Amino acid sequence: MSENRSGEIVSAFLVGGLIGAAIGILFAPAKGKDTREKLNDWIDDTKEKAKDAGEKINEWVDDAREKTKDALETVEDEIKKRKEQLLKRN
Repeated sequence: MSENRSGEIVSAFLVGGLIGAAIGILFAPAKGKDTREKLNDWIDDTKEKAKDAGEKINEWVDDAREKTKDALETVEDEIKKRKEQLLKRN
């Protein structure tokens, strides 16, 4: 649930930034052709940055999953050892 929520927040910020930048470019005093070129360049650049950010987030999530899996295995191993020790005492 937390992973999904953080993805929603990142998406909201990206969409908000896109809308704000597009409005700023469209209202800037420049020729229509120049404005469209700038807007297209900016959109291409933003798409690439969003893709990079998404990949980075996926790397973080994968890393967190791996660390959690390792920690869980360690805890399970420790519980198993403690159970064996208790059984030997009795």
